Amino acid sequence: MPKTKPAVLAIGAHPDDIEFMMAGTLILLREAGWALHYLNVANGSHGTAVDDHTTNVIKRTAESREACEVLGARYHESICNDLEVYHNYEMVAKVLAVVRTVRPRIVLTQSPQDYMEEHMNACRLAVTASFCRGMCNYLSMPPVPPVGDDVTVYHAMPYGLRGPMRERIHAGQYVDVTSTLAEKRRLLACHRSQKEWLDKSQGLDAYLETMEGFSREMGKVSKRFKHAEGWRRRSHLGFSATATDPLSTALGKKCLVNEEYERALDD
Repeated sequence: MPKTKPAVLAIGAHPDDIEFMMAGTLILLREAGWALHYLNVANGSHGTAVDDHTTNVIKRTAESREACEVLGARYHESICNDLEVYHNYEMVAKVLAVVRTVRPRIVLTQSPQDYMEEHMNACRLAVTASFCRGMCNYLSMPPVPPVGDDVTVYHAMPYGLRGPMRERIHAGQYVDVTSTLAEKRRLLACHRSQKEWLDKSQGLDAYLETMEGFSREMGKVSKRFKHAEGWRRRSHLGFSATATDPLSTALGKKCLVNEEYERALDD
């Protein structure tokens, strides 16, 4: 009987959030034998300068599915429109159904500090759903039986690598994504509709280069890798029996723990 692959669930707010800040790590986990799962909480409905609601949702869903096909990840349907990502009982219940279905050993999600409120709200949904995975009286939508598996939650770096008050966010560990950069660019390029939208709404000309610039800066900060993605590991309390670090275990030398960050936790 074949051994079940350990699962990682990436949860982002909008289509392309995962590709921007998490995809390199997902590629490495795939290469290490992990099963990949992908959830955009919102469907990208408002991320357009030209299309009506229905047209844009269809377009952006197709782009996300294409990226998942390239990545080799299972796509999970979005649960709301843009600007409807709130931390409330119903939204948690919908994300909870995905968490219970996937039974992830690792959850990758966005930073608790970010320039965009919906990024932070998606992070809170991912954390609460992971925390509630075993609560028998919290009924998910749709209903999925509770699970008691250990899970470790990791937070990606915020978009722009800084928090909403312009403060620098420091990574607790760095993942060497140098070898994945070409595929990561290909994944982000699947979101063709976003080039025009980001150019117009935020002045992000050449968004592929913007993504690459973030990974280059993280690599420089790591003092070891050319390109990196940064992560912060959440406390294990409420999530696993012990303070384990399955990301480091899975990726070995590709994952560098920031010892200075670890020491600062005890200051």
